[in-house]
Formats: sequence, structure tokens, C-alpha cells
Amino acid sequence: MDELLKRIMTAIEKSGRQYDTAVIEEAYMLAKEAHKGQKRESGDEYITHPAEAALILIELGMDEETITAALLHDVVEDTAVTLEELKRKFGQSVADLVDGVTKLTKLNFTTKEEQQAENIRKMLLAMAKDIRVIIIKLADRLHNMRTMSAKSEAKRREKALETMEVYAPLAHRLGIYTIKEELEDAAIEYLDPIAYEEINLRLASEKEDRNEFLQLIKDKLYNRIKPEYPDVYIEGRVKSIYGIYRKVYMNGRAFEEIYDIYAVRIIVDSVNECYNILGIIHDMLTPIPNRFKDYISTPKQNMYQSLHTTVIDKGQMPFEVQIRTWDMHHTAEYGIAAHWKYKEGITGPTDRLDERLSWIRQLLEVQKESDDVQDIVRSIKSDLSPEEVFVFTPKGDVKSLPLGATVIDFAYAIHTAVGNKMVGAKADGKMVPINHQLKTGMIVEIITSNVQGRGPSRDWLNIVKTSEARNKIRSWFKKEKREENVLEGRTEIEKEFKRNNMEFTAEEYEQFIDEIARRQKYLTTEDFYAAIGYGGVSLTKIMPRIKDEYQRSYRTEETPFIEKAVQKSKRERKASGGVIVEGLEECLVKFAHCCNPLPGDEIIGFVTRGYGVSIHKKDCENAVRGIEDENQKGRWVSAEWETSAKETYKSTIEILALDRGGLLADVSVALANLRIPIHSLNARELKDGHAAIEITFGVTGVEQLKIVISNFQRISGVVSVERKTR
Repeated sequence: MDELLKRIMTAIEKSGRQYDTAVIEEAYMLAKEAHKGQKRESGDEYITHPAEAALILIELGMDEETITAALLHDVVEDTAVTLEELKRKFGQSVADLVDGVTKLTKLNFTTKEEQQAENIRKMLLAMAKDIRVIIIKLADRLHNMRTMSAKSEAKRREKALETMEVYAPLAHRLGIYTIKEELEDAAIEYLDPIAYEEINLRLASEKEDRNEFLQLIKDKLYNRIKPEYPDVYIEGRVKSIYGIYRKVYMNGRAFEEIYDIYAVRIIVDSVNECYNILGIIHDMLTPIPNRFKDYISTPKQNMYQSLHTTVIDKGQMPFEVQIRTWDMHHTAEYGIAAHWKYKEGITGPTDRLDERLSWIRQLLEVQKESDDVQDIVRSIKSDLSPEEVFVFTPKGDVKSLPLGATVIDFAYAIHTAVGNKMVGAKADGKMVPINHQLKTGMIVEIITSNVQGRGPSRDWLNIVKTSEARNKIRSWFKKEKREENVLEGRTEIEKEFKRNNMEFTAEEYEQFIDEIARRQKYLTTEDFYAAIGYGGVSLTKIMPRIKDEYQRSYRTEETPFIEKAVQKSKRERKASGGVIVEGLEECLVKFAHCCNPLPGDEIIGFVTRGYGVSIHKKDCENAVRGIEDENQKGRWVSAEWETSAKETYKSTIEILALDRGGLLADVSVALANLRIPIHSLNARELKDGHAAIEITFGVTGVEQLKIVISNFQRISGVVSVERKTR
């Protein structure tokens, strides 16, 4: 028996679990023989990698099939061994696990990013069938990160970034903190080595003082708690390097401002004991305000449970105390793997497990509603963020969302129909804009409308944080607005073609679009246009390939094309902002705040010193006075709106209305039905029983503004609606 196999057998013996060692030894010998002659970049025999991954999984307490699959996880990808052979020797489950972690290397991908996304897609699909797939993958990645020093700097950074964006968030959501923290620390060592070394040196220099401090605190707590709870267990811990990095370098806090660098963990037998000991801690030491978190009554999405409080002793530094039961501790350390380590696999009711793994199904929904494979990676980055907020409905139900989530995300987390019918929201009783970011503890009420045919706005796609909300919005547009999507998509792609000087005859255009649609796997060009329209295809992502194809197929003589493009740009040269200024080309344009001109207003320009041309309404008081001023007269120039421009411009109105219940809700409904971008909304009570509501929004011109004003004038109790120019 060689040394690696001895280590595996010793680890199995120490685990105290029952394994069929003959099967594991057979898997090891097959892998060793299959990988014979293969070397890792470090120079080690390749078999060391699957063996080390298996050792990590034994430590996690995983079952025999998982250990076996870990030993074999690279043989199908890198050797002549087939899945059919593995199935015959080790059974269907082991073969399926190996297949789940095998990369898609035999397919042709346009970009490396697309290959990465497709591999993650395959892994998620396998996870949905058997969660052990990702646990093997995490062990595989952890050993790779431990041995990353043998790779080139570029490769180290690439793998570290993928680890930080994909695998550490997956470990977090599975609750496997022992792997999550090591992955994060290893990744940040390569992504920001200077900061990593600075934190590492600081922790090393304070090691003796830290150990002395933690021991002092542990003794003090133990002496106080032990008489009442003899079975209490207390341990000290130090925050991970990446945990410190995130607060110091990403959040801009000083090292001394981080109160949870040091922590004491208290483990007891029951939930009642957790809360009783919390009372003892707060009686002994001074709690720091707003630093208490109850994850027992409100568990994290990965089912992490614990009480957290930050306290300070006289003359000492602040530190965190975590209080939990043994079951909570096992879940916190090993997450989903605790089912195998402490419960001999998953048996009995699986409702709670299904709840813990529901996020996998949500991620897989991305595949159904989006044709952009990169959405998977973006979803993992956003939805599986370690930072969470806990927000309440008015009935007291709690929703957990990633940090940065908005009230729109919250609405869709409640129900698809609530999100689709949303017209406004209140946070802690006050109206808030739809891009309002949520904070833990907020009570949020979603205001909905049952007006026939209303639904979400396309602008929401740029506001929402979660892929769940984004996919539900896209799904609504995909199902409800087919014709609008086709028109929107065609307009968008024609605009991109024009911007990139891509010219065709009518026949060439149809042939070119047909070919692009076919390559994007759409049956018709209308399906392709519709996918762009509802956001299923990101035009920005595919334009580089479209331009390359155009150059190959339609541009044979480069010089005439460049000359034509230059001539065209000269012919179409205009001032920015949709305004043409007489005698000036491509000048900087800004709109005067004193009158806020809109398309449809007669305008005039004032040449400023160093800030371009300021555009005023012709009847603006400042313009009228300026034209009459002999010192300024020569700086006023003629200006007009460019007729084909389709930009939006900020405009502000003030609504004066009788102060009544439901007024803001009616205004919100009117705004939602108008489908215009909202920049701000402010309301205030007046002393005479009236209320004033000031709204700034985007419109295309005076005609649209008139429609907006007309809609508000029809609201019950509205006295006047005035356009504000200051």
C-alpha cells in the first residue's frame, strides 16, 4: 500500500464511520493506473490531486459513493476510462457523480467565458439531481487553491477570481464555512497579495496578545456560566483574512473599527440555554448598541443559526460573542455536509433539505428565461452574496435578500403577481422610490394595481439585484409583449448597425439577420428580435462577433469604407443632447436649470466660458435679459431641436392637492401607467389641509409632458399641476 492510500485509510479509521474500504481502494488503484505518467504543474504525480480531494471529503464526513467519485473525478476527462466502465465497476450513482463534475471540454465555444458558463450550467443541473456533485467540486477546487503556487501568475489570478465569484459563494450558500473561508483567503492572496500580506503580518504580530486576550475572556465567561450550565463549551476564534479585507479595503474602515476580529463561541445543548446565556453575557459585559443579531429566530438562507452580540469589558477591546447549540454548530461548520457527517446520510423527511436547496432551482430558472449563458455567473455573484438583508412584510413574514436588493426584488420575492402589479412601495410607513435599497429590519408594503394590461417597466431590468426578479420581468415581457419586443429588438439592432457604420442593401440585411438568428439558435428572425426586446439576448455581448462576421462578409476594400464612414459622420455631425447649435459642431451642450427646456419649446443657446453651450427657453427671464445686455449679446446663438432625436429629458412638476388618504397611491398608479422613468418624488403636508408633491421624471418633449400633466389633473382632489422651471 503506497503512502497516499495509507493516508486515506488512516483518515477513514479516524472518522469512526463505516466505509467499504475495498471499494475505495479499488477506485484509488484504477485512478492511479489511469493517471499513470501524468504530472501536475508542481511536478507531483497526478494521483495526488484526487487523493487529496478525497481526504477533504472524508474530513467533511461524506459517504462512500462521494469518496469513490472524488478519487475518479478526473479519469473520464483526462484519461481513456469511460463513464460506462465506471458504471459497471462502481454503480450508476458514482458514474453520475463523476459525470456531474466532468467539464465540457469536447465542445467548441466562442469564448472562454462562454465555456465557463456552460460548465457551471452543467454542474448546477447535476447539483439539482444530487447535491454531492458540488461538494466534490468544492473539495477539488480547495486542493487546487492550496497548490496554486506552481501555476503562472495569470493562471493564478484567473482561478482565484473564479473561486471568489463562483465557488466561495456556492460554499457559503451550502453553509460549508470551513471550505468557504479557506477558499476566500486563498483567492485574495492572489488577487490582492499586498493587502493579504499586510493583514497576515498584522495578525501574526498580535498573535501572542490575541491568544492571551481570548484566553482571559474564555476563563471569565467559563467561570460565570459553568456553575449554571456544566456542559457549556467555549472556544475563541479570529476573523478570516478575507473577512477583515472586506471591511478594511472594500468598506474603507480602519482596522481598529472592526469589532468582530476576535470572537468567543459558546456552545450549549438547547435553544433556551442560548437565550439565557445571552442574558448572562449582557449582565456581565456592556453590549454595543445595534450589534445584536438573532439568527436563531431568523436563520440565514443557508440555515445558519446563532446569536451574535458584540460586547466590551472595562479596559478591553470589543469582541463578538456567538451562542449556539451543538446542532447549530455542526450546521454552521459543515453546512449541507452535516447531513452525512452527523446523520449518516439524508433519511426521513426532506422538506427542510428541499427548502435549503430551493436556490438551486432558482438559479436553474435562469436557463429557461435567458439565452445569455453568462447570466448563470452573474446570478451566482449577485444571488449568492454572503451579505444578506432581512426584510418584513406588514404581516410579519420575513424575506431574505442579497445586500443591495430593492423594493422590486422584494415584491417578486413575495410572488410573481405582486411584482408584475407593483406600482409603488412603502418602507417603514413612508413612500419610497422603486430603486430604494432595502435594509435589515425594514417593514415593506408593496402597492399594487389591478389595471388591465399593466405590468413591469423595462427600466426595472437595470434596477433589480436578484436574478429571480430579473427573470420574472423578462418572462412577463416575453409572454405579454411579443409585438412590442419584436419592434424594440429590431430598433435596437438597427441602431447598433448604424452606430458601427454597418450598411446593407435590403436583401443583404435580411440574409445577414437570418444567419445571425440561426447562429443564436432561433428559428426565425422575429424570435431573435423578440429575445433582444425582452432582454433574453444581450446585444452588447454578441455585437463583437456580429461585427467580425460583417467585416468578413461585406467589407473587402477597407479604404473606401473608412472614407465613406468619415463622409457620413461629417454629414450627420450634430451637437450633443439632441440639439443643433448654429455655427458650432459637436459642441458640449447643457440645459439651463432656470427654465429646463424640453423638445417643443423654442430655444436659444448661450456660449459659456469653458462649459460649452447652455440651452435656454427663448422666453426664459435670464435669456430675455441676457439678449438685451450689450456685454452678453454676442454670446447668444440660434439653436433648434434635432427632429429625429429620441432622448429623454428631465422635467419637474408640482402637484397641489387636498391632503387625503390614498393620494400617494393614486399618484404612484398614474406614474406606473405612464411608463416614464422617475428620478425623484417628494411629498409634504401644507398647513391649509393641502399636500404638495414634487416629481422629477424623464420625457421626450413638451407633448409628452402635456399628457403627463393631463393624467395627474384627473386624480381626485388635485387642485393644480404646474411645470417647475427652477
